[in-house]
Amino acid sequence: MTVRTRFAPSPTGYLHVGGARTALFSWLFARKHGGAFVLRIEDTDLERSTAESVNAILEGMTWLGLEYDEGPLYQTDRFERYNEVIEQLMSQGLAYRCDCSRERLDTLRDDAMKRKEKPRYDGHCRHREVDPSDPHVIRFKNPDDGLVVVDDMVRGRVVFNNNELDDLIIRRTDGSPTYNLTVVVDDSDMGITHVIRGDDHLNNTPRQINILQALGLDVPRYAHLPMILGDDGARLSKRHGAVSVMQYMEDGYLPEALLNYLVRLGWSYGDQEIFSADEMIQLFDIEDVNKAASSFNTDKLTWLNQQYIMAADPRHIAHLISPHMGRRDIDPTEGPDIVSVVTVQQERSSTLEEMADISEFFYRDFEEFDPQAAKKNLRPVSRQPLEVMRDKLVTLEDWEPDALHEAVTDVALSLDVKMGKVAQPLRVAISGRAASPGIDVTLYLVGKDATLRRIDKALAYIGKREAENQ
Repeated sequence: MTVRTRFAPSPTGYLHVGGARTALFSWLFARKHGGAFVLRIEDTDLERSTAESVNAILEGMTWLGLEYDEGPLYQTDRFERYNEVIEQLMSQGLAYRCDCSRERLDTLRDDAMKRKEKPRYDGHCRHREVDPSDPHVIRFKNPDDGLVVVDDMVRGRVVFNNNELDDLIIRRTDGSPTYNLTVVVDDSDMGITHVIRGDDHLNNTPRQINILQALGLDVPRYAHLPMILGDDGARLSKRHGAVSVMQYMEDGYLPEALLNYLVRLGWSYGDQEIFSADEMIQLFDIEDVNKAASSFNTDKLTWLNQQYIMAADPRHIAHLISPHMGRRDIDPTEGPDIVSVVTVQQERSSTLEEMADISEFFYRDFEEFDPQAAKKNLRPVSRQPLEVMRDKLVTLEDWEPDALHEAVTDVALSLDVKMGKVAQPLRVAISGRAASPGIDVTLYLVGKDATLRRIDKALAYIGKREAENQ
């Protein structure tokens, strides 16, 4: 048997992290077993489905690198097939028309709630002849008795009583097919062997199995993934921060870091924290997924992202950070080599956004000094070190890190002060902040003209402080 899995999102919003994890686990299972991974767009909700949402899903899948072997396949292209199956069920006496009013259905539900029972349709129209020309839905005739056993690859054996399931609607009054019918037809027609999805679909599974068996079709294996919670124990939602996959891209996370974090939400392999894509494929086993819900921890994701940034080829990071620089109106080709900037900032950055923030000063002059850094380091006592340093740099012909380091050292020796008394005021002068890479490489990347100009700005700042204190 060739393994075939699918990811089947509804295009009613962005690709969220829960959906991304489902896609990842389905993708890993297919890749591990030499199978195929199918992308299916379940767009039968005509009112809520949008082209923008479809594009957001496709964009998210592409960014994450979850390539699919078939698709995207759209349910709206298959209405004729769904109607064919519905007519088959009708002809076999396995489905029927129902013209129960909304008022009657509401009364049924309210009465059941008063009795503290699960609301379910009472089969009123099972044995009635409903005029096809009158407004009606079509219901699947669910078995009255017996059990439905789901051999779930995550949750184990789950048993449902048919007498707790009602006759679900498979075609609406407007003629559109419903989710449980379309999923069954698609999974069968597409040869899906393993359905990996969120556990919010678990209650749908016995209904879908009953339809599959009524049609004489093979039942796939199911794996229902536990939900993802926020740090507060509530279901992950917008209030927990970024839950859209593409928002994480905007925030400067690497796709490989997010994938690595998602695979660890409910699955583990010993104490290993960092996995390459190849390692994920080799080591992943769906039966090792935890039954309990997982908690999404942004701090942990950020830590993991930093590990990936530090270990990455600087050229790769340079490619990824360019849009973040562009959003700051910085052209990375106009200034120091972006690969060189990335190299000195990799160990200092948790995200690409953070790296872009702390790298702006390499490309343009800043408006103001950081107040705390300036208060501490741009004092009257710093005037002489900066003036002597400026005179030294004006005449320096070899603007390379080694020569610049030597120049700073020479100034400190000439003034008989520790190197920090020279380097730190100089750092604040040229970067505007208290932290930067090594002073030599910082000077080198900023360049001679900008360095001298910013020292002059720092000296003017010190002069203003001196005047205010007189």
